[in-house]
Amino acid sequence: MYSGARILIESLIEQGVDTVFGFPGSAVLYIYDELYKHRDRIRHILVSHEQHAAHAADGYARSTGKPGVCIATSGPGATNLITGIATAYMDSVPLVAITGNVPTALLGKDSFQEVDIAGVSMPVVKHNWIVKDVNELAELIREAFIVAVSGRPGPVLIDITKDVTAAPGEYEYKKPRPIKRSTDNITNDDIKTAYDLIRNSTQPLVVAGGGLIISDANAVFKEFIDKIDAPAALTTMALEGRRLPTSALTG
Repeated sequence: MYSGARILIESLIEQGVDTVFGFPGSAVLYIYDELYKHRDRIRHILVSHEQHAAHAADGYARSTGKPGVCIATSGPGATNLITGIATAYMDSVPLVAITGNVPTALLGKDSFQEVDIAGVSMPVVKHNWIVKDVNELAELIREAFIVAVSGRPGPVLIDITKDVTAAPGEYEYKKPRPIKRSTDNITNDDIKTAYDLIRNSTQPLVVAGGGLIISDANAVFKEFIDKIDAPAALTTMALEGRRLPTSALTG
């Protein structure tokens, strides 16, 4: 039997997480106890403010291609993450935000530092969860990572009540399943329409955005603009690419 906090740490390691960014507080103290015990397996970077944790996790995701993970305590600690979460949402950056909350029995009773972070974050996350049962924690962590990286990547939030982090529960390792990019919404008719537009254009210009990086389509993009002999204009998001071809910058 593991505590909920230990199950969380094991689940993060299971998902390939090697670094988390966070700021401790009462509702996540059990989680921080486990982070300290397993500091040789997962690194925690202490920040000076919860907003820094969200932005740091965002930067980690942009630079590595892996989901960034940040941790904050309940109430104002959790709400301080929102600016960084919104940034990740607007820029399609995979991010997993983990927040603590008051014990389950105190939810909805205006308890000290209780905030409906699920409601607050709803407009700027792909999905969020409130964990009230330790036996659901591991599967919800797995689901959160799938949602964060599948389709159009983006942030998710997992709110865990304090009693869940202390409660005993079962954990069994499961190998993460690979995520395949879905292209079911792209039809042959769409491709033909784009082909006809390009072929009939006298002065084509290609404008590429962050999807170029998310899809890891740099090599294909270079081949495409060379084939149609067109200049390319890149958005700021596209310019952040780690492997962007030089020729694309110059057109």
